[in-house]
Amino acid sequence: MQKSSRHSKITGNFGEALILYWLSKRGFECADVDHTGIDLIARRPSSEEVLGISVKCRSRTEVSDETGVNLLHTNDEKIEGACRAFRCIPYVAVVVDQGNTVRGYLTTLRHVRTEYPGQSWRMSSAMTQRYEKDPLIESFELVSRAGDWMAER
Repeated sequence: MQKSSRHSKITGNFGEALILYWLSKRGFECADVDHTGIDLIARRPSSEEVLGISVKCRSRTEVSDETGVNLLHTNDEKIEGACRAFRCIPYVAVVVDQGNTVRGYLTTLRHVRTEYPGQSWRMSSAMTQRYEKDPLIESFELVSRAGDWMAER
């Protein structure tokens, strides 16, 4: 499938908006921020915890494309610096569009670094099942069904 010339930019905006929507729907007070290191700030409704969230979103052409999402350690300093400035806890959100399924994950930066070391949030079937069973990772899944509306009429 041919993607638009701006698909990468649109994908990033979509991922941030989707995480913002998901948190808002669950009662978080949240805002989109334009700051180096974090994209969103959200206050957990059941506590005083404030999350500083770096969102990574990728769109994969094939369902079988299990390429991970790059979570370079060089970005950790930027995320942590922004979180110090806003007095919030560093979080990472990952949104991946694979075929007809969009998956979203949210966890602390610390949890990613201790339990899932490496520079990539892997998207194999085994890893997505592991993420779903991890009580420290919040996740969601959206499934889309496309018709033939793109066909010429």
